[in-house]
Amino acid sequence: MAGIFERASLKGMSLPNRFVRSATWEGMAATDGSCTKRLIDLMVQLAKGGVGLIISGHTYISPEGQAGPRHLLIHDDRFIPGLLEMTTAVHKAGGKIVLQIGHAGSQSDVELTGQQPMAPSSLFVESKGYFCRAMTIQDIRMVVNAFGQAALRAQKAGFDGIQIHAAHGYLLSEFLSPFFNKREDEYGGDIEDRTRIVREVLQSIRKCVGPDLPVLFKLNSSDFLTGGQDIEGMLATASILEKDGADAVELSGGTLFSGRNNPMRKGKIESEEDEVFYLDAARRYKESISMPLMLVGGIRSLSVSEHLVADNLADYVSLSRPLIREPGLINRWKSGDTCKAECQSDNLCYKAAQSGEGVHCVVEKRRKDRGPEGPS
Repeated sequence: MAGIFERASLKGMSLPNRFVRSATWEGMAATDGSCTKRLIDLMVQLAKGGVGLIISGHTYISPEGQAGPRHLLIHDDRFIPGLLEMTTAVHKAGGKIVLQIGHAGSQSDVELTGQQPMAPSSLFVESKGYFCRAMTIQDIRMVVNAFGQAALRAQKAGFDGIQIHAAHGYLLSEFLSPFFNKREDEYGGDIEDRTRIVREVLQSIRKCVGPDLPVLFKLNSSDFLTGGQDIEGMLATASILEKDGADAVELSGGTLFSGRNNPMRKGKIESEEDEVFYLDAARRYKESISMPLMLVGGIRSLSVSEHLVADNLADYVSLSRPLIREPGLINRWKSGDTCKAECQSDNLCYKAAQSGEGVHCVVEKRRKDRGPEGPS
């Protein structure tokens, strides 16, 4: 029976525990997408805070795939030195770090990219007020190659592995989902064909980086959309990727189109019974897939984390918002202070990132600004 604080090995990565910092948008990159001291300092803080494996905020493989301001980009070799500073600093602090790479697809920001967004099929994004064009075969080949080149740059920058973002309604997630993918060629139709581009991305990456670099995938447990990717589709995708040599899957869920159906929008988590948004999907995954599973979504308690690992419902426990509030949460739990994470799940941290301040816990910042005696 595995313990949450036991050392673990993932495709040659030796990890001090089974806690993972799940990727989020930090909003701390430079305006040109390069790495900054603020981002490096945050990653070092997480490493020193006890996180077993850090997954960076999503980094875009091609300029037209950028979802928002101050995202990391990796479409050119000029970004390698800054990222190398990040990995060097994390390794010096005793941490391990994986770079998440992706393409925003229909969620690409028109104002930032100056280009019409592209998706598997033409689509109107009502919340943003624009149409996306259907990708050509040439577009698909460009994206597949860009993923491979991005992974090679990540390897040169010293990352311990990469994670391919195929969740949350971003481009690869859209190909997997029948809600978004209405194609009638070899990239649309049944799950085998909808998975084709994802498999080609993995093949492109392996060709560029070799067999030894850990390659992880982030997948939706469900799109929480009528006609979207569901648990059965996720299991079929994971099985295909396992056979193709992927090394781990992180399960999340939801898309921009999911609205209130997305479990992450439930608001404050009052009790342990409210935790673990994607538990049913995790159970199904562990019944049929042997590839290691990272589980994210609504986990706030050490006891819940321990049970997930001990009961073989997950191999790793991923946390995002709790580590925004408390970068040292894992060390706090390990020291014996096992009170649940202080995160209130109010999502104000993302509004802070959108405002240009960089992601941070607004509640915690207000508390610190008041000081021990309150405002003067």
